[in-house]
Amino acid sequence: MAGGWAKDDAVQEQIDSNVEDALARVRSRMPKGKSLSHCEECEAEIPAARQKAIPGVRLCVACQSEQDEADKQDFSGYNRRGSKDSQLR
Repeated sequence: MAGGWAKDDAVQEQIDSNVEDALARVRSRMPKGKSLSHCEECEAEIPAARQKAIPGVRLCVACQSEQDEADKQDFSGYNRRGSKDSQLR
């Protein structure tokens, strides 16, 4: 049930959009191909257990942690597409 100018399925469309965005973000970060034996950032050796656990891994744990932190700062969990504030501005 929607009110005002919104379509009846507007809430579900917003949920679907959020899920699709999250999946695209995760899939874009998934490693592809063969695992590297050394980190492509710092040249540290990547342990065999990490290579086996994450096929296609390209970064050591330290560099991956740094990248994850940087990605967190770039991501906002707030959906601007569906917010009334963004539509009013």
